[in-house]
Amino acid sequence: MEPRIQYAQTADGVSIAYWTLGEGMPFVQMPDLPWSHIQLEWQMPDWRSWYERLVEKRKLVRYDRRGSGLSDRIVGDYSLEAHVLDLEAVVDRLGLESFALLAGLHAGPVAIAYAARHPKRVSHLILWCSYARASDYLGSSPQVLATRSLLDKDWEFYTETLAHFAFGYSAGEKAHQYAAFLRECVTQEAAQAFYGASREFDVSALLSRVRSPALVLHRRQVPWPHVGLARDLASRIPDARLALVEGTMIAPFVGDMEGVLAAIDEFLGEGEEAAAGAPPSGLVTILFTDMEGSTTLTQRLGDAKAQEVVRTHNRIVRDALKAHSGSEIKHTGDGIMASFASASRALECAIVIQRALAQHNESNPDLPIRVRIGLNAGEPVAEEEDLFGTAVQLAARIAAKAEGEEILVSDTLRGLVAGKGFLFSDRGDVALRGFEDPVRLYEVRWREE
Repeated sequence: MEPRIQYAQTADGVSIAYWTLGEGMPFVQMPDLPWSHIQLEWQMPDWRSWYERLVEKRKLVRYDRRGSGLSDRIVGDYSLEAHVLDLEAVVDRLGLESFALLAGLHAGPVAIAYAARHPKRVSHLILWCSYARASDYLGSSPQVLATRSLLDKDWEFYTETLAHFAFGYSAGEKAHQYAAFLRECVTQEAAQAFYGASREFDVSALLSRVRSPALVLHRRQVPWPHVGLARDLASRIPDARLALVEGTMIAPFVGDMEGVLAAIDEFLGEGEEAAAGAPPSGLVTILFTDMEGSTTLTQRLGDAKAQEVVRTHNRIVRDALKAHSGSEIKHTGDGIMASFASASRALECAIVIQRALAQHNESNPDLPIRVRIGLNAGEPVAEEEDLFGTAVQLAARIAAKAEGEEILVSDTLRGLVAGKGFLFSDRGDVALRGFEDPVRLYEVRWREE
């Protein structure tokens, strides 16, 4: 399912197209100036894989800068200040009080300017293969000026050259497709206007004023911008980290994409772990597991052997919680209660648990572990490292209503993950102990066909 395109209005009256995906820490990836088309990007396999990996752990925000993609095409101002207005319009429209910001190449100076002015809003700043001063970039390699000269002479040959540089000169048809994409992003005249304005980009004086944690990320063998510009950025931004990954491709989703993502995950991990360890507040998803027939199992196997089965359950559940940013609240004797900041991550965790148990049961047919899982979302009361209230009680009752190997969820949770690719079967209105009104429940289809 494609992301839903929305619009924000800049202070100077330009309409900026954007979309959001995922839940959790807001993560804004700025457009690759002057190239962006947020609808067509999603249809390109390499780019889509990149986005799908980013949204696994956070809320991703993408937008088209002025003059490109689905944003207003007819504009007259391509200055650095104008691009700052584009970013401001989107984050203000979404009401983001704090967010991580990723900017590559020519978007880097814009991100630096914004971060220097709004240190409390930019929780993390990531600069990918970027620079602070355009004159340094233009002089970093003769290839820059040689390639730029093609822009005025042959638009198609210019985009083909950029595409082969991004994907490698042996990429063939993939590079041709990417060149066609570049031509859809922006007109030749708009690209010329942007590059003319970008020659004046210079935020070198602002580097010392950046207070956000910063990661300068660069591919070591990229010919332009030269890796020396990355070292210069990292040395002049207070306490910035420099991370160099191997490769010659300037597109982060080409080549060793996982290496780039690992560096980003590690950098953002400090903030995400802190958030995960904080007392839950606001909307929280509650997950309960409950081993079916645990009392009978103890009587049949004895305490010691039954406890081994419980430990297997605990290991499988805790491994899944760790992989999906879940927080164990408590062990209930024959199950585990956990909380999640993200409804999607909670449901993904439940599916992973059932699939892991199914795999375990295939190898242990004489001693299968059948587990009920129930999920609900709400605003519980946090007290003494535990959660209380109606949202928690409902999640527990939903789990009790499930059969072994089932995942049941409330209508509330189903609504939160609508459009995220999960499959449900409507179980209808169900009477639950302690609740006056019937509750609509849905079974999650988790088995791989």
